[in-house]
Amino acid sequence: MAVKSSNVMARVEPEIKEEAEAILSQLGISASNGINMFYRQIILWKGLPFRPSVPASRPASLDEMTKEEFDAKMVRGLEQAKNGEGVPADEFFSSLREEILKSYV
Repeated sequence: MAVKSSNVMARVEPEIKEEAEAILSQLGISASNGINMFYRQIILWKGLPFRPSVPASRPASLDEMTKEEFDAKMVRGLEQAKNGEGVPADEFFSSLREEILKSYV
C-alpha cells in the first residue's frame, strides 16, 4: 500500500528558504523531509520543539566584528581572567546543560 501524502504551501522569504535548504542539503535532507521532521517533532512535543524567544542581545559573531571590536573583546577577556572574574569550566558547562535542558521542558 502506498504512503499517502499531503501538500503544504507556505510563504517564506526567498533568502530564508535558500539558506535553510542549503543547510538541509549539507545534512543530506530534502526540504520535504525537513518539514516532515519538523511536523513530527511538533507532534512528539505537543508544541513547538523549541522555546520561541528573542534574546536580549545577540552576541556578534566573528564575521560581524571589525578587527578593533575583536581586539577589544580579547583585551576584556584577558582582563577578566587576570582579575579572577571567570567561571570554572565545570561550573560553566553545568549551567549550560541546565539552560539547554530548561529549553526542552
